[in-house]
Amino acid sequence: MSQRKTVWFQVEEHETISDCLDRMKAEGYMPAGRREEPLFEEQDGKYVPIRQIIQLKGVLTDSE
Repeated sequence: MSQRKTVWFQVEEHETISDCLDRMKAEGYMPAGRREEPLFEEQDGKYVPIRQIIQLKGVLTDSE
């Protein structure tokens, strides 16, 4: 089965970045980039940031 060369892995809500990196490594990817964006929630007509969404770009490693 062929894997995609690049995949974005999202750090889950109750997961550390280190846990996500371990998950990437187990699937055969190494980190090549990172992006973050805030997640907002509307409270009393105002948008309030509730957490940060972190995604890590994984590049397929050459394990041949």
